[in-house]
Amino acid sequence: MHNEAEDSGPSGYAAARLRLLTEEARSGPPRRAALADLTDDWLTGLFAAGAEGARGISLVAVGGYGRAELSPRSDLDLLLLHDGSDPQAVATLADRLWYPVWDLGLALDHSVRTPAEARKTAGEDLKVQLGLLDARHLAGDLGLTASLRTAVLADWRNQAPKRLPALQELCAERAERQGELQYLLEPDLKEARGGLRDATALRAVAASWLADAPREGLAEARRRLLDVRDALHLTTGRATDRLALQEQDQVAAELGVLDADALLRQVYEAARVIAYAGDVTWREVGRVLRSRAVRPRLRAMLGGGKPSAERSPLAEGVVEQDGEVVLARAARPERDPVLPLRAAAAAAQAGLPLSLHAVRRMAATVRPLPTPWPAEAREQLVTLLGSGRPTVQVWEALEAEGLVNSLLPDWERVRCRPQRNAVHLWTVDRHLIETAVRASAFTRRVHRPDLLLVAALLHDIGKGWPGDHSVAGEVIAKDVAARIGFDHHDVTVIATAVRHHLLLVETATRRDLEDPATVRAVAEAVGSQGTLELLHALTEADALATGPAAWSSWRSSLVSDLVGRVSAVLSGDVPADPEEAAPTAEQERLAIEVIATGAPVLSLRAQTEPPAEPSGDPEPLGVELLIAVPDQPGVLPAVAGVLAMHRLTVRTAELRALDLPDGVEGSVLLLDWRVAAEYGSLPQAARLRADLVRALDGTLDIAGRLAERDAAYPRRRGVVAPPPRVTVAPAASRHATVIEVRAQDAPGLLFRIGRALEDAGVRVRSAHASTLGANAVDAFYVTLPGGPPLPGEEAVSMARKLEETLRA
Repeated sequence: MHNEAEDSGPSGYAAARLRLLTEEARSGPPRRAALADLTDDWLTGLFAAGAEGARGISLVAVGGYGRAELSPRSDLDLLLLHDGSDPQAVATLADRLWYPVWDLGLALDHSVRTPAEARKTAGEDLKVQLGLLDARHLAGDLGLTASLRTAVLADWRNQAPKRLPALQELCAERAERQGELQYLLEPDLKEARGGLRDATALRAVAASWLADAPREGLAEARRRLLDVRDALHLTTGRATDRLALQEQDQVAAELGVLDADALLRQVYEAARVIAYAGDVTWREVGRVLRSRAVRPRLRAMLGGGKPSAERSPLAEGVVEQDGEVVLARAARPERDPVLPLRAAAAAAQAGLPLSLHAVRRMAATVRPLPTPWPAEAREQLVTLLGSGRPTVQVWEALEAEGLVNSLLPDWERVRCRPQRNAVHLWTVDRHLIETAVRASAFTRRVHRPDLLLVAALLHDIGKGWPGDHSVAGEVIAKDVAARIGFDHHDVTVIATAVRHHLLLVETATRRDLEDPATVRAVAEAVGSQGTLELLHALTEADALATGPAAWSSWRSSLVSDLVGRVSAVLSGDVPADPEEAAPTAEQERLAIEVIATGAPVLSLRAQTEPPAEPSGDPEPLGVELLIAVPDQPGVLPAVAGVLAMHRLTVRTAELRALDLPDGVEGSVLLLDWRVAAEYGSLPQAARLRADLVRALDGTLDIAGRLAERDAAYPRRRGVVAPPPRVTVAPAASRHATVIEVRAQDAPGLLFRIGRALEDAGVRVRSAHASTLGANAVDAFYVTLPGGPPLPGEEAVSMARKLEETLRA
């Protein structure tokens, strides 16, 4: 190779280059390295012929050529380095080097500098400095090249605290300009986020010794993008990095890939690895730079020694440390299959990233969830999905380590799947997450936000299968929803929403809404008011997550018109009064004890699900808390406040007056609640009862105690939740006014609602509260003190005041 290039000059190099690029047996890294070797030999020959007798000059490859990664149409990045002793000889040599390159039509990026000039330019131009980090000696004075390399690396490491933030800003600006490689239908393999430039930036970070990228899969992802770029150069004959639609089939064929979709999926997977590595690396850079800035001051204050990072608890086994969510020291992923979802939900709710180490540890050690999932796992998934924008980065962290596929095996078919529709901004999997993000803003519009969020996650899951994706998706959604642990009714609702997620928008925009048959057909497909409101919210979330062209005020008004007409058809389905269930033997026993003692009585009993394996322990569902108290004002805020003080999360709550056996006089309120400890163990029943007695007699200042705790340990809240919504349910009950509250769950929420209702002077006849993920959906049946429902205007006014109180 060397002799051919040297003896035959440019034509010999051109012929050898052409043979190399048309060899079918050689491609990928071997071909790039061979092309670099061939070019090295040719340029070395040119240098030797032109620099005869010269001293203090060397030829240096920089940038991609310095890394010996030459694609068929790559630029040649060259630096002619000299010591300044003979400017005329350097100028003559430069002409003898550059003109043969230009004569062959090869793109050339060249410079002629002394080491001092090279270092000065690098200090002023970050792109020049990045190119010099990959400097490789080709010919001439090896010592000159080696000393420059040493000096440039030393400069880079010394200046890293200033240069790395500038590099990060450069990457962010490029991402803003070029978009995300992992979602684009015509991506720029080099410039888009997750592309080859970002991979080069990660190499530069590693060279600074300040931080390092996660290595697993990174080299393979970079190699794949380079292979695609090689094939793109060969099929187009141009030096392009943009993978245009009309060239994707040819590029796929060149690489031996099935089709253009399979090619894009490979590109997206590679880009996702690089983009995620970038996220992790830049977080680490920021943490190191912050600690360097803070440490001298801390040392001065503490008198030396290394301070330990503060750890704030977020959930059982999960803490915040240094701006990331990490596992608590006592966490045992191998014994806690719900931990990945609990950690992810806590991170998303706090608006914090999941630590790479935590995700990898869980991926390596956690046991699979039983089928069906325990209630806590389902609740944590719903909380994660309902966390808004922070859900995206947390989901990406889980997916990067394979945790999403282990939780939802059907996800693999939609992962990185392109959508060949210009309206769609995202791949199928990201569109599903984006729909959940959009749906999280509509959780106040529906009675079952948990079903809305899961339907959003699954509505296009059938796109990984042949045929109509709505029909295939219905089957998959049934299976997934049952595996997640929803009951038969909820599984049917989710499957119906997936099957008909396009029904409202297609009917509203393509059918005559004045035709009763059109409206009846939609009503029959939907089946119930609850499913209709779910589909309405899902339709809007899906369209907004598709892209700006998929939703408009016109479409919104048409869909709303259709929903109103269908709702009128379904309006015979009016909710009835809650059934007055007969008390159980235990409830009756507690009530009689209350009448006898005049004091509250309570019992705690663990609720469990059967173990997934015969040898396993039962899965805890929470603890059933039964409380019987003499009927008196203030019971709801007193009980809710005591539970909040003891850091107990209320998952469901029922309050009602109990019918006592014949012959027993008095009035007893029964509270049947399911609670769970935020973290740690449950308090003792005796202590709960003692605090409840004090709360009811007014000697325990619950509001003050909760305010003190919140001031001492403010909760990290990263999610901007939709505002609370309080409404009066029309015609929901003949005997009481039904106030519906939908709000973000938070410690003390039920206490605040109960106190506001007490302050309004109404009597809570019964209450039905549930926490669905991070959303509280509560209904309170209230009357005036004498027993009748509230007059209409008074009820609306009270609902408005309650909403204002919760927003404050």
